[in-house]
Amino acid sequence: MKKLFFPFAAALILAACTTHPEKKLIEITGVDNSLRPGDDFFKYVNGTWYDSVPIPETQAGVGAYMFMNYPQRLRLQAILDSVAQGNYPEGSLEQKVGDFYASGMDTATIEQRGYEPLKPILNAIDAIADLPSLMSFVADASKTGNGSLMGVYIGPDDKNSSMNIAHAYQTGIGLPDRDYYFKKDPATIGIQEAYKEYLASLFQLTGTSAEEAQKNAALVYEIDKQLAASHRTRVELRDVKANYNKMAVSALQAGQPNIGWSAYLSLLGAQTDSIDVGQPAYYEKLNGLLKSIPVADWKIYLKANSLTNYADDLSKAFVDASFAFTKVISGQAKPKTRGEKMASAVDHYLGEALGQLYVKEYFPESAKERMLDLVNNVQTAYAARIDKLDWMSDSTKQKAKEKLFAITKKIGYPDKWKDYSAVKVGRDTYFENVVSAATANYERGLAKLGKSVDKSEWYTTPSTVTAYNNPSANEIVFPAGILQAPYFDNEADDALNYGGIGMVIGHELTHTFDDQGAQFDKNGNVSNWWTDEDYNKFKSRIQQVIDLYSTFTVLDSLHINGAMTVGENTADIAGVAVAYDAFKMTPEGQDTAKVGNFTPDQRFFLSIARIWRVKMKDEYQRLWIRSNPHSLPIWRVNGPLMNTTPFYAAFDVQPGDKMFQPEENRITIW
Repeated sequence: MKKLFFPFAAALILAACTTHPEKKLIEITGVDNSLRPGDDFFKYVNGTWYDSVPIPETQAGVGAYMFMNYPQRLRLQAILDSVAQGNYPEGSLEQKVGDFYASGMDTATIEQRGYEPLKPILNAIDAIADLPSLMSFVADASKTGNGSLMGVYIGPDDKNSSMNIAHAYQTGIGLPDRDYYFKKDPATIGIQEAYKEYLASLFQLTGTSAEEAQKNAALVYEIDKQLAASHRTRVELRDVKANYNKMAVSALQAGQPNIGWSAYLSLLGAQTDSIDVGQPAYYEKLNGLLKSIPVADWKIYLKANSLTNYADDLSKAFVDASFAFTKVISGQAKPKTRGEKMASAVDHYLGEALGQLYVKEYFPESAKERMLDLVNNVQTAYAARIDKLDWMSDSTKQKAKEKLFAITKKIGYPDKWKDYSAVKVGRDTYFENVVSAATANYERGLAKLGKSVDKSEWYTTPSTVTAYNNPSANEIVFPAGILQAPYFDNEADDALNYGGIGMVIGHELTHTFDDQGAQFDKNGNVSNWWTDEDYNKFKSRIQQVIDLYSTFTVLDSLHINGAMTVGENTADIAGVAVAYDAFKMTPEGQDTAKVGNFTPDQRFFLSIARIWRVKMKDEYQRLWIRSNPHSLPIWRVNGPLMNTTPFYAAFDVQPGDKMFQPEENRITIW
């Protein structure tokens, strides 16, 4: 998709010319009027729901945001149940998604096969005799979706975003983050032990004695831990420039001969003389360990990696072992249903094929038109906010607005769908279907190397409840999945839509100007477009966000990592502010008459609290705090609103209220 430039007047004209269905009154219920809104707005709006809603046993949480993907998967399952029963032409998207789903639902055949589909992989590991053959296996396995020690992908060059290059990133560990290997609190130790038990269970299921399986698990864990020690933290990974290290392959080959970069890239089919090594310390560590750890031990490690990678694609005993570990780390009480898991699998492997069926049934063109109006209006409001900034010079403001209006907007679904013709799908070969889809995805990525970036490509599926900003393409993306209540309702009043999806739009636009996005120019290249003085002022405001959010706690003792979450928190604060400004541009936003029991302004802020209406298991909250760059939902509401002055007026927030911040302390960046 080409970048679009929407001058100020054009955005207003487009908004004025589009027609929409008649709006309906949507009552806001469940508000707890016994509470002061200014003490805990999340609880004021969501507390009644939170205290009464059960978390489904097959989930780690319930509500909006990412947990809306649970009812989404039920929708997808209904589509798949239908097409799986149909008689469609060979190679059609209906045939492929239907047969892929049917093969995964055929648990009798999967059970009968046990781990037979994995034996060729385990036999290939047994045949490894030395470092070159070990690295040859690692390369071949990664081409079929079985990645391990090496993390290589093809994507835009941060300093030449129109071209695709090879990138390498830190990988090699089985727990969600490096810190899980080094923390000593009881909850983390419990997860470490559960992980070892999981590994041991998998080895036993493939014929290893219980004693030997325990030894193998301990060995794998120690290799993991050594690799984890070289990993950058999630805070360090936010440093855009430090994580861009374009190197000559010849230099890597000379400096890291045990990896054998030239041979490895050749085995991948990646013909290139340079590669961006995001985290060099990992590969330095790996190069040393490949020599110091015996090949026999690496073979055990690779078997563990392959077993964990494919456990959910094998018979019930493997699936149960996988879930036993999931239960410890997430708090999820029962496994997901087979249908839900297979809907997720089809969405993962054939997402844009399934997405075409989803969009046809659930996403009307009128919704796309209204969403574009909302995006354009929030963009216009953003430009006006930039003009009013008192800390930024006129020259930097001009560059910021140029970048703002160069943003590409992707809504609903891709203009060009992915081609899945290379994926071979049979109704009774689920494991092979997974491998075929993963292989086709690898080949699709490899074909990009050295080619111009396809700006029409999407990095999520149309049905997923998410939105994202891609700084290397200077684009914002809103799949059809998020364009439903409570975020977006084509028939709802503006207050609910601007407080819902409007806040998300503002959030994604702000990622263009957060601590990472601000380092990319309008063309998606890492390039400085700031004056030194302006950038220093910007960083001081970013530090205010880090400091404030670091004071917020969850489960009484866990603190939000302000440095890890600063980009998302910045986007939340500015997202609310700019969405409110855009709302005030509408006739309803300029009105004060109550709708139901609330004024339009109140409905706007109530909508913000509703879109983060989420309840999670304690275990999942702990996982979230350590690994998710977003703050927990309660602080995605209360954090931004305590910095939003119109919220104070709408709900009479006064000194003494727990969310009250003196006006001079309220953070404004954009």
